[in-house]
Amino acid sequence: MVSSVRFAAVAVALACAAAAPALHAQSLHATLVRRFPHAGIGRQVAFSPDSRILATSSADGSITMRRVADGATVRTITHPGGATAVAFTRDGTMLVSGGYDATVRLWRASDGAPIRALPGRRQTVWAVAISPDGQRVASAGEDSTVRIWRLSDGALLHTLRGHERNVWSVAFSPDGKRIASSSFDKTVKLWSVETGALERTLTDATEAVVHVAFSPDGSLVAGSGDDSSVKLWRVADGSLVRALTGGSSHIYTFAFSPDGQWLASGGRGQSAMATFWKQLAGYRWSPNGKTVRLWRMRDGALLSVLADHVDDVWSLAISPDGAWLASAAEDGTVNLYRLRPQ
Repeated sequence: MVSSVRFAAVAVALACAAAAPALHAQSLHATLVRRFPHAGIGRQVAFSPDSRILATSSADGSITMRRVADGATVRTITHPGGATAVAFTRDGTMLVSGGYDATVRLWRASDGAPIRALPGRRQTVWAVAISPDGQRVASAGEDSTVRIWRLSDGALLHTLRGHERNVWSVAFSPDGKRIASSSFDKTVKLWSVETGALERTLTDATEAVVHVAFSPDGSLVAGSGDDSSVKLWRVADGSLVRALTGGSSHIYTFAFSPDGQWLASGGRGQSAMATFWKQLAGYRWSPNGKTVRLWRMRDGALLSVLADHVDDVWSLAISPDGAWLASAAEDGTVNLYRLRPQ
């Protein structure tokens, strides 16, 4: 349930790589709590390309666009049946959503008007991604496939088959030549965008991989999930570079900083006992709390923990200008942190 946006007051030091300035995660505004009329679980957060708007998708179907500067609601769009995923096109003119109704839908960002629906699936769409050139949209879904459409006319270009179970996440490489997908089958796969051919399967994960992303320079692909880690592979040869571990029993989401110097991760609790207690007592009484973690990419060091959510963190996003970190959780809140150079 997304019932509020909380501008959290936090002062957490980040010691980044020597070449990068130190960062502080701290509030730009006083703590602010707002309540919204929907009652669905928050699924994903996404910033507009100019970093001024934050969009959140919800299981009740609402996609809410809020102004980052003051948290004011700009508009609300409804994806029929429930919205699982949301992303802006690179020019900011369109919003793309995926949902439980097995469709990908395109919306005009300026007024929320529907543009078109991209059907073709029979089951839930769990993730969407936009190519860097803004020409293609990819989706991952319950039917174990990745689909790629042309944005201009909605034509289906490729259906990527190869995963054995549902596909949780999908991402384009920064140069737009590859797609990465992650699945409940414990693999990450790399595909050619142009031909749809499978290039490589990464099998180092021991549990479901629920999120995938490329590093900003495109040299690494990362995956996180139920094995309590964020794994980093070298794109060139598929070799495992490092695994970020510590603290979370499940890592559902992560995001690279635009300069690639650090990474934020989010997930569930700190142990199997935390998961058991949540099931027994409910999230309001469970000891999950510290579920957003900040890591240094240079050496994989865990730098800081943001202990503001009281339940599982489903989605993280860092704004394109590097100034904001947003996190959405099952506790019904979206936290927005201001990131300032020191």
